[in-house]
Formats: sequence, C-alpha cells, structure tokens
Amino acid sequence: MKKILSLLLLTIGLLHASLFTEPRYNDDTKVLQSLDIEASFLRDPVFRELKNDMNSRKRNHFLRMLKRGQSYIPTLRKMIAESGIPQVFLYMAMAESNFNAHAKSSAKAVGLWQFMPKTATRYGLKIDRYVDERKDPVRSTEAAIKYLKHLHGMFDKWYLAALAYNCGEGRVLRAIKKAGSDDLHVLLDEKRKYLPRESRNYIRKIVSMALVANNAQLCFTQSELALFNPSDSERLIRVKVSGGETVEHIAKQIGMTTKDLKVLNPQFNYGFTPPVKGAFINIPYSRLARFKSDYKPGKQKNMYLVHTVKSGENLSKIAYRYGISYKMIVSFNKVRKGIIYPKQELIIPIPRGSIHHYRVKPGDSIYKIARKFGVKVATIKQRNDLKSNIIHVGDKLVIPN
Repeated sequence: MKKILSLLLLTIGLLHASLFTEPRYNDDTKVLQSLDIEASFLRDPVFRELKNDMNSRKRNHFLRMLKRGQSYIPTLRKMIAESGIPQVFLYMAMAESNFNAHAKSSAKAVGLWQFMPKTATRYGLKIDRYVDERKDPVRSTEAAIKYLKHLHGMFDKWYLAALAYNCGEGRVLRAIKKAGSDDLHVLLDEKRKYLPRESRNYIRKIVSMALVANNAQLCFTQSELALFNPSDSERLIRVKVSGGETVEHIAKQIGMTTKDLKVLNPQFNYGFTPPVKGAFINIPYSRLARFKSDYKPGKQKNMYLVHTVKSGENLSKIAYRYGISYKMIVSFNKVRKGIIYPKQELIIPIPRGSIHHYRVKPGDSIYKIARKFGVKVATIKQRNDLKSNIIHVGDKLVIPN
C-alpha cells in the first residue's frame, strides 16, 4: 500500500513538473495573446517562480477559492464571454477577492471585484443603508466589465487595462512615461520598479491562475475538475420583486432555502430587499420558471425598513411616525426594557401600502408635498416630528396613506 501511495505521489509530482517546467505553448500562448502579452512572458523568472510553486497548500487554496466561487462563476463566465472581454478576467475576480463577495481591503475596496466607493458610484453601483451593490455578483460584474472596457479604450492593451484596474490609470500612465515604453517586460522590471510590487505581481498572479485552469487536467483529480466547469443552469438572473420584502419569504415562494438565496444576494445589508419600488434580487436560472409561476409581488403583508434613532426620540414617537404599535418594534428588535439609543438602527415592520417614503427634492415645500399626497400639512409635521414648516432637500419624510 505504501509503495502504491509513493508511486501515486511521484506521478502527481511528475505531472506538476511537466506542467510548470515545460509550458504547453500551443495552448498557453492563447491565454497570453488574449491579454496582448507575448509568449516570451512565460520565461519571466518571477512569473515562473510564482507559477511553479504549486505546492499542496497552494493547490488546496486554489480549490477552496473555486468552491467558494461556485455560486458566482457560471454567471461571471457567461457575462464575460458575452461582453467580449478576455475570459482570463474571470481570474481577476479570483485574484481580487478569492471569490469572496464580502471581501474588504484595508483601503475600503469591497466585493468580488474590489471596487472603491468612488469608482463604484462612477459605474452605477448603489451604496446606501440597504444595499451595497459592490457585493452583488451581477451588478458588480456589469460595472467591472464597463470599467475594463474603458481602460482598454484608454490603453489599447488588455494587460495595461488589468494593471490600471489594480493601481489606477494615472499610476500606469506615469510608469509608461518614465519607462518610455508600454512593453510588459519593461514595466515589470524588478530593478527599475516602474510599477508597485503589488501591481507587478498582480498581472503575474492572474496569468498563473489562468494557466493552472488551462492545464487543470494535469494536476487535479477527475472529481476536482468538475469545479472548473460548474453547471450553466445555476447562473444568476435578476428578477423584480416587492420592496421591503424578506429574503426568507421570497425563498419559500421559489422553493429555496433562505441561506442559499442569501448567498446569491450578499448585497443586502439586512434580510430584506430595499423598501423601494422596483427592487431586484438574484435567483438561479433554474428557478426562473418557478418564480414566474409562484411568486406574487406584495404577497407579504408587512414591508420592512430601517429607522435610525435620533436624539430625543423614544419608542412611542417612532411607532406613531410609522403608524404601528411600539410593542411591534420592541418585539421585532428584541429591545430590552424599552431602552433605545441615538444612532441605533431599528427594523420597522409596517403594513404594506400604509405609508409613502418621500425624499425632499429641489423646489419642494411642505405645502406642495401635502397637496401631492392629499394629506394635511399638520399630519406630515406630526408624523415626522417637525417643529416648523421648514424642510431641506434630501430629507426623508413619512407620508401616511
């Protein structure tokens, strides 16, 4: 038995050796060409060292990343293929976040594609109290594709787009100017250090991951190879649902567990959709038929929203504002002895359709808003604890139906 085990380990070692010391140029160069990288990059000493170091610990780490990404990889792969950007960029998400949708860097970049708040907003991702779309596997991938296309339009080479994604357009432009070249070998010079070390190794890491996947049959078992090709039927599709509806309620209607549906929707800061018209949620494509036949919008009696306690507020005031019993707030939030604190967040369950949430716009007055909704000014003031008729752009008002 020991001899058989030793022989097996030796065989795996030889497979690893054949993979990492004798590159399969016919296949591997296609991976490089998709990023506009020359085949000679395979001889880059730092890259070879990174790629050759596929020890058992790193091999298992690679598999763990694939397992973590099983819920998202079919979606990312299809979206990337349909967008026309190189398929290798699937491994950019792997390099950025290890396929962890909740990943957060020390620089406050978040999600599968590690978007900074400013860049996220520029590419249409919503970040507010209820949702952070940097964590949304569908919306963040849409934004990453747009960003990469923008960078490619600026630099005309995909490897430069990848580098700029990591360290910023300005840093890459300065590196090219200083080096007098946009050639990858020049930019990755370990002595000149035109780019930060993290960025130099970033492009090497993406390519090495792509090449491991490209040669997966040489160093992974048959059962492990299934991780590289998850079922396309599990790709995600966004569907419209009611605002303020719990993920648990939606999951029951389409025959999923709450836990599984939450994994597909890490963008929700709470266990319910944002309390707005036209809320969206991700479901597997395999559940679409069930969704169309069984899901009924607004079927959940209550809708849910979040209230941040202000100084001077008490449970009675908050309950009156939303037209519910303060006991409901106490029970739902497990408030001990009725004590609440400023800046504390309370989840408020309200009967669906009982109120409107209105954000004050430029040119609004409390009189205009009252006429618009057919309610008295005094009612708006009472429900929102206003001491005067003065309101400000951006204020959120509760308007009773």
